[in-house]
Amino acid sequence: MTVEATTGRKRPSRPAFRFRDLTREEWRNLRTGLLFISPWLIGFLCFQLYPMIASLYYSFTDFKILDTPQWVGLSNYTHMFQDPLFWKSLINTLYLTVIGTPAAVVVALCIALLLNTKGLRGIGIFRTVFFLPVIFPVVASSILWLWLLNPPYGLVNQLLAMVGIRGPGWFYDASWAKNGIILMTIWGAGDVVIIYLGALQGVSRSLYEAAEIDGAGPWTRFWNVTVPMISPAILFNLITQGIGAFQSFTQAYIVSSGISNAGSAAAVGGTQNSLLFYGLNLYNNAFRYFHMGYASALAWVLFIIITLATFGLFRASRGRVYYEGEE
Repeated sequence: MTVEATTGRKRPSRPAFRFRDLTREEWRNLRTGLLFISPWLIGFLCFQLYPMIASLYYSFTDFKILDTPQWVGLSNYTHMFQDPLFWKSLINTLYLTVIGTPAAVVVALCIALLLNTKGLRGIGIFRTVFFLPVIFPVVASSILWLWLLNPPYGLVNQLLAMVGIRGPGWFYDASWAKNGIILMTIWGAGDVVIIYLGALQGVSRSLYEAAEIDGAGPWTRFWNVTVPMISPAILFNLITQGIGAFQSFTQAYIVSSGISNAGSAAAVGGTQNSLLFYGLNLYNNAFRYFHMGYASALAWVLFIIITLATFGLFRASRGRVYYEGEE
């Protein structure tokens, strides 16, 4: 209960902050603090804020790097919505985000539940094994998966052939290429597993004991105790993994480049542009075609899409995410 409710009186409002009201000692402390954070502040201004403002300006220009930017207004944005490669890359990215992100989050949760089992021998070894893919270089792991999912010689298809299943073409088949990237995403979700483990170990044992006394079974305890208590971690993983999926680039670039070098007719973007994700399309326009103005427009549209998607997740989570201590 608040002070206002108990006393019936409102708290006196604090006066508005004004620099001219600072004392000499407060000014000295402010200068000292700014001096300590100046390396980060300079880096932020030079390498984050300025490039963002510059890219916003360039998105309204025809900019070829070495030429002087020519103002074209909304031309880049109108051209974008008429560009079939824009829609192709957006659909591919949405597929990876909508299908791949929930799959990675669910699989990581299942692994975390297994690793959280009490009395499991060698639990430290298992946790290390599941986290190892996180520290592998993305380029090396992409080349590894390019070999594992090779249609005639890859280990995955050979294992499937041993049980009488004909393996798909994976990255060489337009209908399976994105599923291969999703497999790579799930394999590298060790950091998500660690976050879930921390959340699971924070769930009070007394809640499970109370549920057991009420006759709740394993599934009921999981759905009505575990999921609500770790719901902030689920929301966090959905948001961070979703943002990462929207920005997916390295894996698709390495795999599609490897396919091209292997003799396929596919350019950077995979077979029939099946791996042309939004980030890869942006890269192609910026550093292959040198359409920096158009690439800047693509970047700002991606920023807006990610912002709206994140806002939508927060809105959808209202009333579904439990925060301890919240009334």
